[in-house]
Amino acid sequence: MHHAALEGFTREAASYDRGRPEYPQQLLAWLQQALQLRSGSSAVDLGAGTGKFTRLLLQTGASVVAIEPVEAMRAQLQQRLPGVTALAATAQSLPLAQTSVDAVVCAQAFHWFAGHEALREIGRVLKPGGKLGLVWNVRDESVDWVAAITRIMAPYEGDTPRFHSGAWRRLFPNDLFSELEETSVPYQHVGSAQAVILDRVLSVSFIAALPAGEHAEVAAKLKSLIATHPQLRDRPAIAFPYLTHAYASTRAARTAQGDARHRE
Repeated sequence: MHHAALEGFTREAASYDRGRPEYPQQLLAWLQQALQLRSGSSAVDLGAGTGKFTRLLLQTGASVVAIEPVEAMRAQLQQRLPGVTALAATAQSLPLAQTSVDAVVCAQAFHWFAGHEALREIGRVLKPGGKLGLVWNVRDESVDWVAAITRIMAPYEGDTPRFHSGAWRRLFPNDLFSELEETSVPYQHVGSAQAVILDRVLSVSFIAALPAGEHAEVAAKLKSLIATHPQLRDRPAIAFPYLTHAYASTRAARTAQGDARHRE
C-alpha cells in the first residue's frame, strides 16, 4: 500500500467517516441498471473504507462483501454495518473464489491500485460478463472557495495517486475489460464547516499523513478561509458541491488466455 494511504487513513479514520460525503441517491439506479445489481446478485465493495458506499450497495438487495486493508477504516465499517462481511485484503490478492461475483465496485479507491495486476485479480473473481464499477466524488472547483481549498492542499500531494491524474483511465479498454461508460451526477454535501471542510480535507490521505506541525498549518489555513470567505463566514450549514462520476466496464465473456485454453 502507498504510505499516504496506510498512514493517513489509519490516523484519520474517524475524521474520514465524519467528513467524507455520502453518495447521491441517483446512483442506486446506476447500480441497478449499469451494473445489473439486484436481489440475488453478489457484489464486492473493493477499498470499502468506512462503508460509505457499502450502504448504497446494500440498497440494491445484492449480497455484499467489503474488502478493506486498513484496519482502522475496516473497524469503522464493522461498527456501523455489523451484518456485512468485511475482509482484510488488497486488490491484488482477493480472498474470493474464481468467477464468484456479479460486480466489483471501487468507490473513491481505484486510483490507489490501478494496474494490470489488480485488474487481472478483479477479472478472476468476476463472472464472465460481470461488471466493474468505479465511482468518485470529485470537488467542483468551478466554485471559487472550493478551488481555494484545492490550492491549500496541492503543495502536499507529492506522488500520491489521485483521480485527477487520469492515469487509471488509460488502462481501459483491455483484453479483459471493455471501454468505460461514464455517468456524472451533481451532488452537495451539506453540514457544518467542521464536517464538510475541516474533517473532509484533514482526512485526505496525504494531508492526514503529514507531520503534526504541517497538519496544523493546513488546518489553520482552512479555518482562515472559513472565517473570511463571504460564502462560508458565519454559516451554520455549508453545501459543499461535488460532481459524482461513475464508470462501468464489462468483463470479457472469455479472455485471450481462456480462448487459448479452449483451443488446446
